[in-house]
Amino acid sequence: MEVEEQGIKSRVVKVNSKESWDFHVNQATLQGCPIVAHFTAVWCIPSVAMKPFMEELAYMYQNMSFLTVDVDEVKEVASKYEVKAMPTFLLLKGGVPVDKIVGANPDEMKKRIHILAQSNPTDIP
Repeated sequence: MEVEEQGIKSRVVKVNSKESWDFHVNQATLQGCPIVAHFTAVWCIPSVAMKPFMEELAYMYQNMSFLTVDVDEVKEVASKYEVKAMPTFLLLKGGVPVDKIVGANPDEMKKRIHILAQSNPTDIP
């Protein structure tokens, strides 16, 4: 499903700076909202292929924040979380990483995001 072509506003927010990352993580944390961050690169075909899947997940899990980070544009954030391969999906709760998935594996993503969505907001490491 190409969401943007259908005229539907994307629920996946593109992070274009460290400041933007900090803002979105802080907002989600204040709202008690878990975060799914997709670290990607335009030259990485598996990352690009996961974009529609991320949109689908973002609509399935309205209580979560979905971010996309181009590692070539926002190197500081990618480096901070030791992102070395694309795609990498970082799951955060309370602003703290709780899980990391490396590679394009939709079934594993669904499973881990479902677990994150079901976890108690007070279960922050």
